Amino acid sequence: MNQSKKMDMSSLKESLPEDYDRLKALKAFEETKAGVKGIVDSGIQKVPRIFIRPPDELVEELNYQQSSLQVPVIDLSGIGADDQRKKIISEVKKASKEWGFFLVTNHGIPMNVLDGMLDGIRKFHEQDAQVKKEFHSHDRMQKVKYGSNVDLYRSRAANWRDSLTISLMTSDRIEPDELPEICRDSTIEYLNQVTKLAETLYELLSEALGLKPDHLGAMECGRSRTFIGQYYPPCPEPELTLGTSKHTDPSFLTILLQDLVGGLQVLHENQYINVAPLPGSLVVNIGDMLQIISNDEFISADHRVLANRAGPRTSVAGFFSGPVLPGKVYGPIKELISEKHPPRYKEFTAGEYISKFFARPIDKSGLDEFRLRESGLVTTE
Repeated sequence: MNQSKKMDMSSLKESLPEDYDRLKALKAFEETKAGVKGIVDSGIQKVPRIFIRPPDELVEELNYQQSSLQVPVIDLSGIGADDQRKKIISEVKKASKEWGFFLVTNHGIPMNVLDGMLDGIRKFHEQDAQVKKEFHSHDRMQKVKYGSNVDLYRSRAANWRDSLTISLMTSDRIEPDELPEICRDSTIEYLNQVTKLAETLYELLSEALGLKPDHLGAMECGRSRTFIGQYYPPCPEPELTLGTSKHTDPSFLTILLQDLVGGLQVLHENQYINVAPLPGSLVVNIGDMLQIISNDEFISADHRVLANRAGPRTSVAGFFSGPVLPGKVYGPIKELISEKHPPRYKEFTAGEYISKFFARPIDKSGLDEFRLRESGLVTTE
């Protein structure tokens, strides 16, 4: 949000009548199946009420300070050389402990594959609404689905974005004809390549934890994958809403491809830091599940996406987690536990954790729910 813009909160409250029927408005929006893109295409000049953040949130927003800090950037070139690999592992460890976020460059995925993926997602969202509606669904088990706001009826304010979700939670592969034709080839190529990158990152993260390179891989921390192609249309009043609310990710690891529009921010030292787009880079962030099994050695940081007058903004988030079926049990890794560092979390299954995520607003983290509260271990870390 533009901190220099003063908001007249009394005027905002006056514009939000008490007799507003939010449930009716949410249903009307959902029944269009046209998403936020449909609202923008209708020519609106004001943000509809369902997207306006509550006044207390908007007031709190003014407390956040601007910062010149930058998210760490890690160059993966030379990863096969011992000295360079040690340097990379050290950088990954520092970024994962202090930020929970970093960018990677020279990661091996060609620029044409990255551009092709973003272009395909943009084309999907910008095609005729009737074509997109064929993929509209709320069924979490459906492999490919289109929609807007998974927590529409649980959130305090809807987010200014639409999503194409490709889920490989219960299957290792997806058939080409299951994907939208307009982005089929580019999606298959990107999914294959980013999955290989995830395997490399898990090796680096394992070593950064002082474990053998194959440790997290052997735990099947990347077995299940979900990819979400987000589309953030231009917003006429970006100061009143968000592209994506503050949240942490219910995964072990997230790899994000974003275009050059910008808007992603990570909460670091009580400041929102812009994750500035860097051409050819990918954003990597630690998810809740990795914070749990690392016993708080790595952190899953709150992050969000601002709404923007410019746009559209397009991004593709790849979420890597453990197998949902059968329910593999995870908990703090025994090699990271000692008398000095007792376990801080209960055991969980990936399916259980993800189900709880979808049962609450996305801005409510699940970490506290799984944190052990015996023996004085609870903190507000």
